[in-house]
Amino acid sequence: MKATSPAPSRVTLETDLSILEDNFRKIREGVAPLGVIAVLKADAYGLGMPEIARRLGRAGASGIATAELSEALAAQAATGGSIPVGILGSLLPDEIAPAVRAGIRIPLSDPAEAEAVSREAVRQRREAVCHVALDTGMSRVGVRLDEAEALIPRFAALPGVRLEGLYSHFPTANIPGDPATAAQVRAVKALARRLAARGIRFAALHLANSDGINNVPAACRAPFTHVRAGINLHGSFDPLGNRRLRLRPVFTLKARLAQVRRVPAGATLGYGRTYALPRETLVGTVAAGYADGLPLALSNRGSILVRGVPCPVIGRICMDFTTVSLEQVPDARVGDECVCLGRQGAREIGIDEWATLKGTHAYEVLCAIGSRVRRTYVG
Repeated sequence: MKATSPAPSRVTLETDLSILEDNFRKIREGVAPLGVIAVLKADAYGLGMPEIARRLGRAGASGIATAELSEALAAQAATGGSIPVGILGSLLPDEIAPAVRAGIRIPLSDPAEAEAVSREAVRQRREAVCHVALDTGMSRVGVRLDEAEALIPRFAALPGVRLEGLYSHFPTANIPGDPATAAQVRAVKALARRLAARGIRFAALHLANSDGINNVPAACRAPFTHVRAGINLHGSFDPLGNRRLRLRPVFTLKARLAQVRRVPAGATLGYGRTYALPRETLVGTVAAGYADGLPLALSNRGSILVRGVPCPVIGRICMDFTTVSLEQVPDARVGDECVCLGRQGAREIGIDEWATLKGTHAYEVLCAIGSRVRRTYVG
């Protein structure tokens, strides 16, 4: 039987890999001589990890960081093992053996985990390369700062374990000048000095995340060796912090017009009948909804670009469809491309607009883009 071609997707998330690489190079230049670890957890924040990993690996990323083993193994496969791949946080017990076998950089966050990694490394007759996760204020995972000086030498003495890195995480690096962040930097530097005096040195010492790169210069120079860039690679920022680097958005969320028609005055639109037309209106139905990642908060508030013109969302966003006023685009036709996020012509709808309307940040908006949305790549 002849294979059939897949049906074209109604909604696509297009990533420009040339802009991604340009963003990476700006970050690397901005923190030189430190290396840049690309954080590609959650499928590269929804953009599609394999293509992103391959491009950044070729561009010179020092490593890739993920949140769980399945992501780490996928990143390793995508890059052919050409750059180190690690996990941030901790491992579950049943993840230890395959992580050791694959040579994934393993986080150590408590004594029981470290001992289990050591036993497995000895059993497999392999060396487990590890980064100690240090809790300096996030209180999520990691060795507590007040226990670190006693525990880390114990980790270093475990058979089969090689301590390559020490890292921690900022909870408030998005607030420029935050004294708690400055205290974290001082604490990690002081701990590293004391451990070095005892003969324990780390090839990788990293603290700055995307917000840290823009707001905490002390975490982007020696003795730190690396920074971790996540959402900045995509040209997005936390709304509160500085935007020191001139980065560009890499993604465009596109849909198509499924219907165009004139609807009489007084007609209501969508579930809940939240919008009544004040006059006869040219209404377009866009083939994308909250299942594709459009926030419900855009209902009666946001806009979608049609032929480069912002068209107001009218009525409540549905699972599969969104209705817009086409009064400013009288020549719109069924099948026309619509841009929900990104640039069309001279106009752009930024992810910050969605985040503000939703009362959240860019991370959640990107990660909420639906699984049926086709990921495509240019550049």
